[in-house]
Amino acid sequence: MGEAAAEVVRGERRARRFDGRVVLAFLAIYILWGTTFLAIRVAVHEVPPLFAAGTRMFLAGAILFGWMWVRGAARPTREQWRNLALMGVLMFVVDYGPLFWAEKYVPSGIAAVLAATVPLMTIAFEMLVFRMQPFRWSLIGAVLLGFCGVGVLLLPDPHQHLPIVPCVATLVGAAGWCLGTVLSRRMVLPESRAVTSGGAMMIGGAVLLLLSAAFGELRPWPHVSRDAALALAYLIVCGSLLAFTAYVWLLGRMPASTVSSYAYVNPVVAVALGYFAAGETITAHSIAGAALVLVSVFLILRKSSKPAKA
Repeated sequence: MGEAAAEVVRGERRARRFDGRVVLAFLAIYILWGTTFLAIRVAVHEVPPLFAAGTRMFLAGAILFGWMWVRGAARPTREQWRNLALMGVLMFVVDYGPLFWAEKYVPSGIAAVLAATVPLMTIAFEMLVFRMQPFRWSLIGAVLLGFCGVGVLLLPDPHQHLPIVPCVATLVGAAGWCLGTVLSRRMVLPESRAVTSGGAMMIGGAVLLLLSAAFGELRPWPHVSRDAALALAYLIVCGSLLAFTAYVWLLGRMPASTVSSYAYVNPVVAVALGYFAAGETITAHSIAGAALVLVSVFLILRKSSKPAKA
């Protein structure tokens, strides 16, 4: 009994031992994903938005999918490929196409705050549309608070003019991501999350590149400066490969509600970086709207991690 108790104590000490990999993984999803909004704005300043989004997604997806294939991961079945195609269209074409286009006209910090409504819309889809979780007034109140923040953000402001159409496009794109996320929970998908994400990104990126060609973005062939090329490379390597790998790794070791905390850290990083590095304006409206959205996201993630009362 004494040896068994000692082993239990040693096991608890190992569990409490500091793991630097966890810190690095959280820094990746907090910082790297937060900085991608400014990188998108730099890229689309010269590169057509659909072409930039398609290049990022297709190359990142192909690298991730190819790496898992080399490691011997099982290939998706025909049904799984159909589901991956639907995911790719909803989560990468419908979401990232409008986001990249909108960032030609909207500051990166504002785009990050609008994109932070993903948890709000996900809860709304799960509770009101698909009935995947019980109706809870507390969550509905948090969702309404977040959209009040969006309304404040879009109020007329003499110090910052925000075009409505690109802002709405960003919200519509976020809704596409949420719908794809919710539907994916009912789909038959590959066991490996990396294969699923790589396949969906690869398909979504290919569709974005086809749309880019169809809309004439490649006539003439776009000029890509060094800054734009570096921004695209950063999006592929840091935004899609490193940060996403860290996200998947954390999901296997931490509660989903804890990992999802990136949703209210990314906008803070994006707004600060846009202000200090790109000279983007911060107004009272943007601060108030962002605060309401972030408080709403915090409440949703905190409440959705607790079981509903009968």
